[in-house]
Amino acid sequence: MTQRTKNAGFLERGFRPFFLVAGVYATVAMALWLLFLRGGVLLSGPMDPLSWHAHELLFGFAGAAVAGFVLTAVPNWTGRLPLSGVPLLLLVLLWAAARMLAALPVPWPLAAAVDVAFPVTLCAVVVREVIAAGNRRNLPVGVALGLLAIAATLDWMETGFILPDTNLGPRLGIAVLVGLTALIGGRIVPNFTRNWLTQQAAEGLPAPFGRLDQAAMVVTVVALPVWAIQPEGVIVAVLLGLAGALNLGRLARWRGMATGAEPLVWILHVGYLWIPLGLLLAAASAGWPGLVPEVAALHGLTVGAITVMIVAVMTRATLGHSGLPLHAGWPTTLVYLLLLTAAVSRVWAGVSDGLYMPLLLTSGGAWIGGFTLYLLRYGPIQIAPRRAPDGG
Repeated sequence: MTQRTKNAGFLERGFRPFFLVAGVYATVAMALWLLFLRGGVLLSGPMDPLSWHAHELLFGFAGAAVAGFVLTAVPNWTGRLPLSGVPLLLLVLLWAAARMLAALPVPWPLAAAVDVAFPVTLCAVVVREVIAAGNRRNLPVGVALGLLAIAATLDWMETGFILPDTNLGPRLGIAVLVGLTALIGGRIVPNFTRNWLTQQAAEGLPAPFGRLDQAAMVVTVVALPVWAIQPEGVIVAVLLGLAGALNLGRLARWRGMATGAEPLVWILHVGYLWIPLGLLLAAASAGWPGLVPEVAALHGLTVGAITVMIVAVMTRATLGHSGLPLHAGWPTTLVYLLLLTAAVSRVWAGVSDGLYMPLLLTSGGAWIGGFTLYLLRYGPIQIAPRRAPDGG
């Protein structure tokens, strides 16, 4: 078992600083984007404003959340000591430096070098730990982090016109994050649901991992990179549609309808639901781009699948690893509802003409409100010493 230090501080585990900065940056980056859209602020970094918006929410906000998760989960997977103290602080500062340089008028190679160094370093830490522990089952997580670094590199190369600006980098980043969400979600959603239903003495538990789960993951990890490279066409539409259908069938076996009494559990199911919804939107966009604009699919996968699942994991992990009861009170439930409003509004805006701007502002406002409330509820917990040994 991993050694633990009672009442350790802010740099005890990766979830504390990274889940905190993820929430802060989600709020700040969205506020800056909305102010830019309304003409209230100038975004003068090395990327154009739209590219900055996509890059920073993928590799900035989501990158921090992924770091917080893997740096906390890896010690549980391997039984080794977690990254903590000064090394953890340096990794946080590297992430922060990348965010700062992306917003300043600096040469793009400088911003790119610092930005890509973060996922590369995180990948190296994870791979080192899982190999040292002989825990090769979790090597796919390290591979995903390496692919995330490649995606960030491609995005910067498109910015510098070294590659044609086809948005390959952002799409690959989305593909990696959705694939990682499906991989991790496929473990934690049925497991946490099973634990909760067992505590409630409920009849019927989530189905164990089986051939449907295998098929869903295989088709998903094939469909997503194909979509990243070529987002339109019959073949990619079929692959995405099949991946969406298989993930929907997978989710249906996890007893989500029985979890309505506990938001901390049902939000995991709703977050995972956005994966098949986003994939099906992407399939429709690939096959009939005139009917379903790509922007709707992109935000179904990002604001929906990636963000909702990130918040579901951040809230649960913060409570569990801080020795607090695994129960979502009304502030946490309101966080979930606000971010679901942000997701629905943003996807709706993508298919709406007359209501585009009102829906866009509704989505951005709900996003900022949700993450502000998240910080008010969970920021003090993440900063304060842990009360008791981790509760999961």
